[in-house]
Amino acid sequence: MDLWDGKLLDRQHSKEIDRVLSGFDTGRDRLVADSWQRCVETYGMDPSRQEPAHILPDTKFREHLEQSERLIATARSGLQSLFAQVAGQNYVLLLADADGVCVDFFGDQNFEDELRTAGLHLGFKWTEELAGTNGVGSCIVTGQPVTIHQGDHFSITHTPLSCTAAPIFDTKGALAAVLDVSLLRGPSPKASQNLAMTLVTNSARRVEMANLMASTRRDWVLRFSASPEFLEVDPEAAVAVDGGGKIIGMTSGARRALDPDGSGHLIGSQLQDWLEISVDDMPEFMRGRPSEDRVLHLKDGRALYGHAVAPQTPQMTAALRKRELVLPGALGSFAGPDAGLQQLLNKAARLAPTNLPLLLTGESGTGKTKLARAIHMADPATQDFHTVICCDTPTFNFCRAIEPGTLFLRGVEDLSEPAQASLLAVLERRADLRIIASCRQPPAGLQGGLREDLLHRIAGATLSLPPLRHRADLDWLIDRLLRRFASHDIRLSTAARADLKSRLWRGNIRELEHLLQSSVALCQDNIIDLTDLPAPALAPTQKQDSDDLEALLRACDWNMSQLARRLGVNRSTILRRMRKAGLRPPA
Repeated sequence: MDLWDGKLLDRQHSKEIDRVLSGFDTGRDRLVADSWQRCVETYGMDPSRQEPAHILPDTKFREHLEQSERLIATARSGLQSLFAQVAGQNYVLLLADADGVCVDFFGDQNFEDELRTAGLHLGFKWTEELAGTNGVGSCIVTGQPVTIHQGDHFSITHTPLSCTAAPIFDTKGALAAVLDVSLLRGPSPKASQNLAMTLVTNSARRVEMANLMASTRRDWVLRFSASPEFLEVDPEAAVAVDGGGKIIGMTSGARRALDPDGSGHLIGSQLQDWLEISVDDMPEFMRGRPSEDRVLHLKDGRALYGHAVAPQTPQMTAALRKRELVLPGALGSFAGPDAGLQQLLNKAARLAPTNLPLLLTGESGTGKTKLARAIHMADPATQDFHTVICCDTPTFNFCRAIEPGTLFLRGVEDLSEPAQASLLAVLERRADLRIIASCRQPPAGLQGGLREDLLHRIAGATLSLPPLRHRADLDWLIDRLLRRFASHDIRLSTAARADLKSRLWRGNIRELEHLLQSSVALCQDNIIDLTDLPAPALAPTQKQDSDDLEALLRACDWNMSQLARRLGVNRSTILRRMRKAGLRPPA
C-alpha cells in the first residue's frame, strides 16, 4: 500500500467515526460504536491523529509489576499453554493489569521490534483514554470479552491490529486483569478471530479458577459444570465456602451460572440461597462417585454437576480420612449420633462394593431412596443408577437396553404378577445390573404378594430403616434440614424444639421436611416459635400408641417425660408400662 492509499483509508476511517457518532449504522458492533463515542465525547480524542503507543517509565512499570506478581505466578502456566496453541499463527499474548498495563508477554522474538513499535510488549498501557478503542481498554470498560478488529480501533495508528481480550476477575468479583491475544496484521473478516475468542475466554476462566483454588486452600471449594464430562478436569465455575456455608469467593462463571439475571449478590450470601445443599453435604460431592451422579439442584429449578474440594487443613484431612475409613461417600452424612443407625450404615458400607441384591425396608418417608443412592455412590466402580417406580411399571422389557449399574426398584410390593415375571426374565439376562429394592413393610410381609423365586433374587441382604420416632439423632436432623431450607440464620425456640421432639412423625422425614419448610416461611424475627409450627396432619393411631416401647425410650434418651408427651399419656403410665415390660434405664 502506497502513502496515498494509506491517507485515503485514514480519511475514510475518520469519516466513518463521524457518521457513527451522527447516528448512522455502518455495520460496526454496538460495543465499538459506544467506545468511539466515549473516545470523542469523554476523552476528547481526534480519530485523524496518530497516537503512538503509550509506554510507562521503568519506575512506574516496576510498581505495576510488583503489584501483579502473585497474579502473574498464578496465570503463567495457563498462559504458556495458550501461547503454545496460537504461536504458530503469529499471535502475541499479553496479560494486562486492571489499569491496562502489560505485565506479562509472550511473543515471537523475531518480530520484537515491530511488536514494541505497535505497543504489544511489556510496560505499554492500553486504556481507552490513552489509546482509544482497543482490546484491553474496551474490555476494562465493559467487563466483557471483546474483539477489536482492525478498523474497529479508534486511532488510525492501531487499525492494522486485531485484538481479542477477555477479563479476569478476582475472587470477590472485581476486575483483576485482562488477557489479550493480538495480531500485527490479520485476515480481513472479523469472524477469523472467533477461535481466538474461544481460546482467550477459556484461558481467562482457568486463570480465575487457579486463583480461587490458590486463595482459598483452607475453605471448601465447590466447582460445577453444565455437563459431567469435564467436571473434574475443566469445570466452568466455582465458589469458595466457609465452614458456616457462606460464599467467600467465586469465579465470574459462578455469578453467571447461579445468578444469570444479576439480581443477587453471591459474596456474603449462603450457599443454600442458590443451591439445594448445605456445607454439610459437601463430602457427598467429592471424588469417589460418578460425576453424572453429583447433581446440584438450583433454587430456580435448574441443575448443574458439582465437584467439592475439601479444605487443606490437618483437621479436615484427618476428619475425611476417618470418615472414609468408617463410612464412604454419602453414607457418612446420612445420619447423626444414633448408634443403631450407625450400625446399619456400617453394614451398608460393607455391602456396597458387593453385587449382592439388597432389600431396604421401612415406613414411607424414612429415607429408603436416599439410602439406595448412598449405597450406589459408595462404590466408585458402579455406573448408572436406574430408578423404577414399581406401581407404574407393567413390564421390564426396557431394562434389556439400559446401561449397566444399579436398578433401584422403588416399592417392590406394588409389582403386578406380569411385571414380576418380566423382571425375572430381565434378571436372567442382565447379570450386570445390581438390584436394590425398597418396600414399606418387613420382608415377611412380601410373602404371598411376591413370587418366591423373585423374592430370593432381590433380598440377598436386608437393611431396615427405623421410623423417625425411633431415631436418637432428631436434633441433628432438625438442624441439618433447617440449614438446607433457611436462606439466613433461623433457629428454633426452646418450646418449638421441645414440641418437635414430642411428636410421633407418622410421615417420618418427609413430614419433618415439609413442616420445617412451612415454619421457615411463616416465622418472624428469625425464630421459629410454637405458633409457627403446623399441627400434625394425622392424629396418632392406636398402633403407634402401643409401638415398641424400648425403641421409643432409646429415641428419647430414656427421658420418660418426653416420651409421655409423644404418646399423649402421663409419665406414670410410661413407668407402669416399663415395669410391665421389665425395662430399666441404662446405668
